[in-house]
Amino acid sequence: MHLAYPAVFAALLFCTGLYGVLARRNAILVLMSVELMLNAVNLNLVAFDVWLSRAAEETLHSGQALTLFTIAIAAAEIGIGLAIVLAVHRNRGTADIDKLRDTAEGHGPDDSDDDARTAAETGRTGKAEATA
Repeated sequence: MHLAYPAVFAALLFCTGLYGVLARRNAILVLMSVELMLNAVNLNLVAFDVWLSRAAEETLHSGQALTLFTIAIAAAEIGIGLAIVLAVHRNRGTADIDKLRDTAEGHGPDDSDDDARTAAETGRTGKAEATA
């Protein structure tokens, strides 16, 4: 088989995963997109390993060994990532990345004056308590 077929397929897989990471709002779908990108890298490693082993006489199969390491790292990454997503979902009630970013900052994107109002109100109540 020619090298162009798996290389083009890996490029399509990687582009699909990249689109998923950039466009998705759900954290689980983002993790699935990262897995697609890692699978595209694995496909390239194996395809180039087979292509280079045909060209050279030595058969080290280093691409296949690196693929096994990448699969092991991806399995650990998805386990830890899903544990984090589940913990955040239990605490916050959502897995939406934009909502999690807004709650981490303490206010929404259009509520920039809330902090100034809160500081002014606490200053007024502090003065009222001091005079009483």
